[in-house]
Amino acid sequence: MLVESFLRYIRYEKNLSTHTVLSYKNDLFQFKAFLETLEPGCELQQVTPEQVREWIASLSEDGLTARSISRKVSSLRAFYRYLVSQSVVAGSPVNDVRVPKVRKKLPVYLRRDTMDELLDDVSYGDDLEGVRNKLIIEMFYNTGIRRAELIGLKDEDVREGEIKVTGKRNKQRLVPYGAELAELIADYRRMRSEAGLGDAEYFFIRKSGEPLYPQLVYRVVKQALSQVCTLEKRSPHVLRHTFASVMLNNGAGLNSVKELLGHHSLASTEVYTHITFEELKQSYNQAFPQRKP
Repeated sequence: MLVESFLRYIRYEKNLSTHTVLSYKNDLFQFKAFLETLEPGCELQQVTPEQVREWIASLSEDGLTARSISRKVSSLRAFYRYLVSQSVVAGSPVNDVRVPKVRKKLPVYLRRDTMDELLDDVSYGDDLEGVRNKLIIEMFYNTGIRRAELIGLKDEDVREGEIKVTGKRNKQRLVPYGAELAELIADYRRMRSEAGLGDAEYFFIRKSGEPLYPQLVYRVVKQALSQVCTLEKRSPHVLRHTFASVMLNNGAGLNSVKELLGHHSLASTEVYTHITFEELKQSYNQAFPQRKP
């Protein structure tokens, strides 16, 4: 079947994650099911732009957000690009179809004073687990890496002054770090060795010597952030956003931040320029409370 062929292509040739492939699969089978109710027996290679528009209207009537609809249409768009590349269809029925406009949300991040409080005033404990947990917070803030990237760090990836990060689609990048983080890394490694865990394969480990898992890392970050802020979102990604905003506020170029974050395109990084402008406005309004820019 065409869908199965496409799914194999994105999994093994494009190297997309199992989770992403499953999302594509669900979207495409949902569209197929809708197509069957619209016109029984209609094949995917016979789809028209009008049928795609009717599907979008149906999704909207079902209460889906513009963001969810846009994601589903992106799955369909990628599928038909594949069919065109395989000469199954002459053109994509999705090309001229408009999707509901998605309103961009500014990334949630911490202000500098809150970040200082998180690093200086929160008690993490002096045992191996406490030192590890503080290092997790510092690592996110000082390098901007993703949760999965942090969990996947091998001991050999954490080098003097830089870490080798394996990101999405197994793309690797080097991210530098400074003296304060280097000191924490040295303390953690020393305590890990004293606990008989110095030869662990992964850099961040549990007491058992096993690597961390996503929910544990999320819990560590959420518990720490809960002590200094009331943000609804208190995830590792908040620290990644904070890293990006600090870099830009201190004069780093967009391309530099893009490379450090491991973004595929500059468009993903540009959203942080809105953060810096919001901070600029706040500073202006504090200095000139009777005036508005």
